[in-house]
Amino acid sequence: MGSVTVGGPRLTVIAGPCLAESLALCDQVADVMAGVCERLGFGYVFKASYDKANRTSGAAPRGAGLDEGLEVLRRVGERTGLPVTTDVHLPDQAEAVAGVAGLLQVPAFLCRQTDLLLACAATGRPVNVKKGQFLAPWDARNIVEKLRGAGAQGVMLTERGTSFGYNALVVDMPGLETMRGFGCPVCFDATHSAQRPGGAGTASGGVRDSIPALTRAATAVGIDALFLEVHPDPVRAWSDAATQWPLDQAEALLRQVKAIHEAIGAALPT
Repeated sequence: MGSVTVGGPRLTVIAGPCLAESLALCDQVADVMAGVCERLGFGYVFKASYDKANRTSGAAPRGAGLDEGLEVLRRVGERTGLPVTTDVHLPDQAEAVAGVAGLLQVPAFLCRQTDLLLACAATGRPVNVKKGQFLAPWDARNIVEKLRGAGAQGVMLTERGTSFGYNALVVDMPGLETMRGFGCPVCFDATHSAQRPGGAGTASGGVRDSIPALTRAATAVGIDALFLEVHPDPVRAWSDAATQWPLDQAEALLRQVKAIHEAIGAALPT
């Protein structure tokens, strides 16, 4: 299992398809993104979900499930040597996920679920918590304190937008600095921040074209990691089809990120 240190001068990219639709898809995305990040000097963590437990519609595909989905992630990690991350939905899944993933991710809807946080901390893996759409940046301090109190070996917070009325999100860019002030790395989830939750009736909609602007703005504020869901054919993706970023456009976007990150790097707080 590979490793990446998040924080410091080098930006880390966490990217992959929303759902581990197949081993072939995951292998394709991992290889392309690993090459892009190597060329640009970014750390890279492969991400895909084995289960989408919070789909808008019960008829939407959820994925292969814990056992088969984790096997896909294990094979990607072993073949490539890349570190892997994925969501943990239930406390009793944490140990199994930690056997495959070097970084455990807590979904935004579950960010205050104490039993889930404690179970993730108990694995000895670092934990990345996506700040809930309903939560103020300063209230995320309580999440950090729960995890640190449980002995978590590393904590990261991820911004993924804040509810702004029905079916809409906005991003509080100064909130990135607020959360960074808790002494933990902060990640910006550019693709989920472009969502329109439930906006497509039986699925989440979104505005894919807003992703570059959001990404540039967050990079300029100062982040330690950037989260992107990428897919070779987003419109046919099994989930988040409206906001996954096209795989063949990932390098162009990340070159913009690199230029901004390098331009302001000396001025960022440590």
